[in-house]
Amino acid sequence: MGRKQGKQPFQDAHKLIRKYRVTNGDKFRLADFDPDDTADFSKQDKSHAEKMLEQGIEALVRLQDMLHAQNLWSVLAVFQALDAAGKDSAIKHVMSGINPAGCQVASFKAPSTEELDHDYLWRCQRMLPERGRIGIFNRSYYEEVLVVRVRPDLLAGQHLAPELVKGDLWKRRFQDIRSFERHLSRNGTKVVKFFLHVSRDEQKRRFLERLDDPAKQWKFSAPDLSERARFKDYMKAYESMIRATARPHAPWYVIPADHKWFTRMVVAAGLVEALESLDLAYPKMTKAHRAELIEARRSLLSEG
Repeated sequence: MGRKQGKQPFQDAHKLIRKYRVTNGDKFRLADFDPDDTADFSKQDKSHAEKMLEQGIEALVRLQDMLHAQNLWSVLAVFQALDAAGKDSAIKHVMSGINPAGCQVASFKAPSTEELDHDYLWRCQRMLPERGRIGIFNRSYYEEVLVVRVRPDLLAGQHLAPELVKGDLWKRRFQDIRSFERHLSRNGTKVVKFFLHVSRDEQKRRFLERLDDPAKQWKFSAPDLSERARFKDYMKAYESMIRATARPHAPWYVIPADHKWFTRMVVAAGLVEALESLDLAYPKMTKAHRAELIEARRSLLSEG
């Protein structure tokens, strides 16, 4: 049986997000998170979850407006996942009601020649959101401890001196990332990270769907299969990444991604939780400003 719909259904989703939040990775095991999980929702509860998503979007719109008006904080939402896990669709649906003037999306693909001539954080630093804005990273600097770790041949193209890659390179990069996110947190950027956890079987189903649907064929490329062959290696890399970088000021949300209707609802809940943690409010009017408003009203009413 499905859940009974309460008076505040989105609040139910807001509570269940805690199940997927990781703030200390010391004991984290990816095997403890089921990609097919839908909490205590039945698959017949899809319409209920979609209603929750609508309420989550409404909450995001309200909070974003205060974020912009207050202009004290920014929010950085990082999305990481394997191909076909649903990052693009989650971003599209969850952010559908957000004012475009207060949100920016950066998608990071293979680094350019210019980007390879800088440190690996450089291209992401350039795209950080300003105060009052929400920034979305579709993939991010975490690619440097994921795809580059799984495919060490890519490291050869990064123009690093031999002594810089000796020893435990990944441990050093984890240290860099933790320091970077701590720096962002201490300077007014709320960092929240989403790993969309899709199963191997569901990824296969979605790949086949792409091959059969003319509207989705453009999304598929031959390298997708070679990356899929490294599925287990990627799972190990994701587990190490979350274990090393989950912190209270920069949590990971390990979100089941086999059911997109559930994924989107939980992503919305995570973003609302991040924004609500900032204690946002509209700026209070000073006496001088209030006097200006009164005078402006009097002037407008006296026209004509």
